[in-house]
Amino acid sequence: MASGAPTVRTALVQLTASDDPAANLPVTRDAITRAALEGARLVATPEVTNCVSASRTRQRDVLRHEDDDPTLAALRDDAARHGIWLLVGSLALKTEEERFANRSFLISPAGEIEARYDKIHMFDVAISESETYRESEGFRPGDRAVLAETPFARIGLTICYDVRFPHLYRALAQAGAEVLTVPAAFSPVSGAAHWHALLRARAIECGAWVLAPAQTGTHSAARGKERQTYGHALAVSPWGEVVAEAGEAPGVLAFDMDMGAVAEARRRIPSLSHDRPYAGPQPGSGTA
Repeated sequence: MASGAPTVRTALVQLTASDDPAANLPVTRDAITRAALEGARLVATPEVTNCVSASRTRQRDVLRHEDDDPTLAALRDDAARHGIWLLVGSLALKTEEERFANRSFLISPAGEIEARYDKIHMFDVAISESETYRESEGFRPGDRAVLAETPFARIGLTICYDVRFPHLYRALAQAGAEVLTVPAAFSPVSGAAHWHALLRARAIECGAWVLAPAQTGTHSAARGKERQTYGHALAVSPWGEVVAEAGEAPGVLAFDMDMGAVAEARRRIPSLSHDRPYAGPQPGSGTA
C-alpha cells in the first residue's frame, strides 16, 4: 500500500446540477469549501459536475474545451487554495471531434492535474418507454483505464455506467488500485434496483474502497427536458460495508477512510491472486 496516514478524511459531494455551468460552479465551490472545513484531505464531486443536460444543442452552446473550461480552472484553484486532493468526478467537455468527452480529473493540492480519465462505457439503454438514453450519440468513449498515485493510496478512476463492467475494476485492483472512484448521475429506476448492490460488489470483489459521489433530484434545464437522478452518494469499505450514505438531498458527506482495511480485506479473501486460465464456453459443450 502507498505510504502515508492510515486514515484519510474524505468527503463526497452530492449535487443537483442544472444545464448552466456558470450557475453550477459557485454551488460546487461552496460544497468543496465546506468539505475542506470538515477536514477532508480528499474531496470527490459527481459525474458531469459542470452540466447535466440531455440536449446536444444546449451542450454545444455552453460546454468548453478542457484548456478554456472555467469550471476546471476554478476547481484547480480551489484544490490549491484548500490544499486538498480533488477528484472532479467528471466534466462534460468539447473535443476536436463532434462528440463531447465525459472526463474525470484528479487534481493535486498544488492544483495540478495528476490524472485524466474518459468514460469508457456509454449508457445506451431503454430503461422504460419514457426513459431512454443514447450517451454514445453525444459522447465519445474512452479507451484507457487510469490508475493514479497519491501519498495515501493508488486510485482507479471510473465513471457511472462503468460500474456494470467488473473486469475494469478487477484490472485496476490487480494493477494496485486501493480506492476506486465511481462518480455518477444514476437513473432513479436503475438506482433503486442496482446502485447499492453494484457498488458493494465492486468493493468486495476488489478488496478496495469504492467512492461514489452522485447527482441527485430534478435537474432544471433551459433547453430540453429535465433529468432525474438517484442520489445516495456512497462510500463502501473493502469488506463491502456501506460506511457513509448521503440520501437524496444535495450536500457534503464526510467520513474517515481507513486505508489499513484494504490490506486486511485482501488478506482475508485473497481472490485477486487466484485467477486461473480457462477455455471460453462453446455452444453445445455441456453434458446431459
